[in-house]
Amino acid sequence: MPTIILFNKPFRTLSQFTDESQRTTLADFISEPGFYPAGRLDYDSEGLLILTNDGKLQAKIANPHHKMSKTYWVQVEGIPDESTLQQLRKGIQLKDGVTLPAKAEIISEPVMLWPRTPPIRERKSISTQWVQLNLAEGRNRQVRRMTAAVGHPTLRLIRYRIGSWTLDGLAPCEWRKIEI
Repeated sequence: MPTIILFNKPFRTLSQFTDESQRTTLADFISEPGFYPAGRLDYDSEGLLILTNDGKLQAKIANPHHKMSKTYWVQVEGIPDESTLQQLRKGIQLKDGVTLPAKAEIISEPVMLWPRTPPIRERKSISTQWVQLNLAEGRNRQVRRMTAAVGHPTLRLIRYRIGSWTLDGLAPCEWRKIEI
């Protein structure tokens, strides 16, 4: 029976089980045999990572052609205005082409937010803002490249949702197994 693991990946953890450089990996948290990540989440990003024991399901979740939507909470430098949000909503020209339109909105700091270790670098002269982005594609470091392209570099990035699965009820480093 296809099974998934919903994992709240902490900051500075690789989305794989081994690393020659001895960095923190999935193996430091998950010991279930036969499960593999369905997609990736950058080493310096946090939040929802799905692992599965089913190759077809893994491809469906990870393959950008299926356009499974994902929600990100992004703490950016500065305060984006409405025209900046509109740029994100229309699509951003990146080196690898124009992104698909994103749903972009200003949000309050997420209620379920946990402290990050180490914390982000705060500068007293530059304010920060949380933005929620919903994307239907997943290019390499796409969210970070999009926010930088509109003049608001990403300081902290948390993936909250993939498809209908969310981080709800999962603290950092926690995981839950679900039979599909």
